Amino acid sequence: MSTSLHHRAIEHLGTRIVGGALPTGHVMLAEQLEDELKVSRSVVREAVRVLQSLGLVETIKRVGIRVLPASRWNPFDPLVIRWRLAGEGRGAQLRSLAELRSAVEPVAAELAAANAPEEIRRELVDVSRAMRDAGQAGDVPRFLELDIHFHSLLLTGSGNEMFANLVGQVAETLTGRTVHGLMPDHPRETALQWHMDVAEAIAAGDSAAAREASSHIMRETITEMESSWRDQPRVFIPLPPT
Repeated sequence: MSTSLHHRAIEHLGTRIVGGALPTGHVMLAEQLEDELKVSRSVVREAVRVLQSLGLVETIKRVGIRVLPASRWNPFDPLVIRWRLAGEGRGAQLRSLAELRSAVEPVAAELAAANAPEEIRRELVDVSRAMRDAGQAGDVPRFLELDIHFHSLLLTGSGNEMFANLVGQVAETLTGRTVHGLMPDHPRETALQWHMDVAEAIAAGDSAAAREASSHIMRETITEMESSWRDQPRVFIPLPPT
């Protein structure tokens, strides 16, 4: 029960902060949150600690819990990504994620073709074929599961630990697109084929072909989604003072 209450408190506060219901500078008191959420002080304390780690709030002695500006949030945390995808800034978040993936995944595919262990190469081929079957069948939940697994294998197979640490962000991106109705029930045949091309190029050790096929996937992704962010302003984070 305590874990459930803790999760509920984090979700309640996180979604309201990221969604703008609790604006920058808003101050909350722990006792007010206890009453509002009907939870104990310890649950509030743990939830606030998580939100602090994400850069969403800070605690100020004898003042309370203050909401921080978006420039202080951790944009790479999967929770922040999920909350942004659920709000009005969904388009801007999708754009940032798509551009990040476009910069990283083709390079990861190239590196995986050169460095991935044999078991990852084989598994990528198997998963890409299963994705094709699920996509053609219109099995959305199964396709999402396989899509997340495919891109996770791609990132980890690169042998670059920093790329591998983007698995959670990519999973939230793919999940968010599906949950919010931005993925077709039947993916395009070209997209299914490009996933298979990536896997087969990696299995064959063809770095150039793996990178090119992955680039096709990302260009197609951006083309499909760019209407959702066309009018969304870009975010310019100020540099810290020197």
